[in-house]
Amino acid sequence: MFARAILLSVALLLFAVQAHAGPRIQTWETSNGAKVMFVEAPAIPMLDIRLVFNAGSARDGSLPGLALMTNMLLNDGAGDLSADQLAEGFESLGAQFGTSSLRDMAIVTLRTLSDDEVQRQSLALLQQVLTSPTFAGDEIERRRLQMQVALEKQKESPSATAKINFFRMLYGDHPYAHDPGGNEQSIEAMTREDIVAFFKRYYVASNTVIALVGAIDRKRAEEIAEELTRDMPAGEKAPSLPKVALSEKGEELAVNFPSSQTHIYMGQPVMARGDEDFFPLYVGNHMLGGSGLVSMLSEQVRENRGLAYSVYSYFSQMQNKGPFVFNAQTRTDRAHETLAVIRQTLEGFMKDGPDEDRLTAARKNITGSFPLQTSSNANIVEYIAMMGFYDYPLDYLDTFIDKVNAVTAEDIRDAFRRRVNPDAFLVVTVGKKDT
Repeated sequence: MFARAILLSVALLLFAVQAHAGPRIQTWETSNGAKVMFVEAPAIPMLDIRLVFNAGSARDGSLPGLALMTNMLLNDGAGDLSADQLAEGFESLGAQFGTSSLRDMAIVTLRTLSDDEVQRQSLALLQQVLTSPTFAGDEIERRRLQMQVALEKQKESPSATAKINFFRMLYGDHPYAHDPGGNEQSIEAMTREDIVAFFKRYYVASNTVIALVGAIDRKRAEEIAEELTRDMPAGEKAPSLPKVALSEKGEELAVNFPSSQTHIYMGQPVMARGDEDFFPLYVGNHMLGGSGLVSMLSEQVRENRGLAYSVYSYFSQMQNKGPFVFNAQTRTDRAHETLAVIRQTLEGFMKDGPDEDRLTAARKNITGSFPLQTSSNANIVEYIAMMGFYDYPLDYLDTFIDKVNAVTAEDIRDAFRRRVNPDAFLVVTVGKKDT
């Protein structure tokens, strides 16, 4: 009986360790310099591929929107295949192909069955996209019109208007300042030559991270990575972005807009990816404004005063310092009061820090939900692609829960006091002028 109890205890301990551990990540480089991140996941007969290029809107140069235009056009024909034929090719195989573009990165994704023939054909289509996109003139004009329509819709959105102005004011001359969707002049001006040049410069092996998760072994993963990059030039990595200049004083911008509510964006650049203060800032903000209706901001602004239905804060991490953002929508006549309460809540939090009960609840909430964030192959491939792109340590997922649990109230107070300066916050409000 005693021996059985010992065996049961050992089994439970092993289960706890396994449940706590993240997926086993393997990494290497292809023969022409692409970085590969791989997790073998044999339980489901699928393969998820995520290619990340250092080719986001921060690389647009003098043509804002160029990165997005180039990335979208990867859907619109490759080799001898038109846009319709390419889409039909993936669809006939039951494969899912997609693209997206952010400030730091451009992304290409594929999900396909692990069946040998289906996988072979899906990878052949993807390889064509990566090495011989057509950038046909009629497709460029179609995408140009699509981007122009999106700009018009942004003009009708107070929230989009606030965010665009916030980033512009926050980053000034930095490549993060402009909207990834471009502007009227740049979208009209960009040519096929601009698009081809952008693709040839940034969609190269040395500027690529390939993440693979699925029912394949290491040998097959190496073969796939080599196949996808075989005809891709090695090229060069994108250069480092300039450092973000931090403002020493606050500034406010009020934009008159015919909306029923005033939209508020407030904050400052604080934290880049891999920042040593990430965990205390992240856990602290979870309590402050990152945990929905139970956050301190929601309690003070929404519950106690009824100033806004939605109010939250978050750290947006990027290659360079991303912003610490406060966002709310409120009645125009109560916008100043809402801003004052947000500031008071933040300043009180920075002065006194979180109480232990709230901190304990935050730790449990974060660590309890984290396993769900890595519970599917789609989640894992996104995580390991991000880790590869930003050079995170391979044990990041394994140690995440322990590092969250190690955060103390003093860690949070110290990090917020050193890194956050409310006097230097930039504020954008978009709504009807308060008469």
